[in-house]
Amino acid sequence: MADKGERTIGELVSELAGEVRLLFRQELDLFTVEMKEKVVEVAKDTAAIGVGGVLIYTGFLVLLAAVVLGLATVMPAWGAALLVAAGLIAIGAVLVLKGGKDVREMDAKPEQTVGALKEAVQWAKTLRLTSSRRRGSASKSGIRKAI
Repeated sequence: MADKGERTIGELVSELAGEVRLLFRQELDLFTVEMKEKVVEVAKDTAAIGVGGVLIYTGFLVLLAAVVLGLATVMPAWGAALLVAAGLIAIGAVLVLKGGKDVREMDAKPEQTVGALKEAVQWAKTLRLTSSRRRGSASKSGIRKAI
């Protein structure tokens, strides 16, 4: 029997199970805290990226205004604005047309995934045939042993 200071195996196993549960709870709490910190950090970085994007866009618009005002010194202001607008529209149209063409020509079928799935199906069929042969031979040998 167990002495007064010794514990039984059942008590030790029970204590171990409790300690494992406690460890998992603590790990889950640590994970939760860590992920909350990362979400806050990502939110701050995303806000900085958004504000930076707005400032870049605004700077680009001011740069275009400066180009228009610079051209206005050698031609009428309406002509300078028209020239800059036409240039931007032409560049934008070329980009839109090229992007549309690339999207239409894109092969949307995931070739690697389809290939991997076909291999997996073939492997499963092979495995099924192999295991059914084993079961068939095992049952025959079991019958032979019984005889």
